[in-house]
Amino acid sequence: MQTPTLAQLLYRYWFYGWLFHDVNRGNLFERAAARRHNQARSVWLPTYLRRWTLLGLLSFVLGWTVEPHAPTVLVLLCFVPCVLTVPVNAITLAAWIGLRVMPER
Repeated sequence: MQTPTLAQLLYRYWFYGWLFHDVNRGNLFERAAARRHNQARSVWLPTYLRRWTLLGLLSFVLGWTVEPHAPTVLVLLCFVPCVLTVPVNAITLAAWIGLRVMPER
């Protein structure tokens, strides 16, 4: 078994797509198995939600701190990641609710 590279570890730390299987592929039994797999793996979504929320809060605080003293470009480099965490958190929350609350078909 190979040791994952740093890029792979960073990808797995920030993005959760690798945890889930495609429920639109295969026959009826394979799709049902993929759905059960995804529901079991959905317990990790709050972890990713916390990571992205913390990233957003830290970048906001950093931007707010350097705003009076730094050039505009540096302030943008702080606030843009903060804004980009909002849709990531919305999608993650919707996926988590969908996998935990919605009944199985």
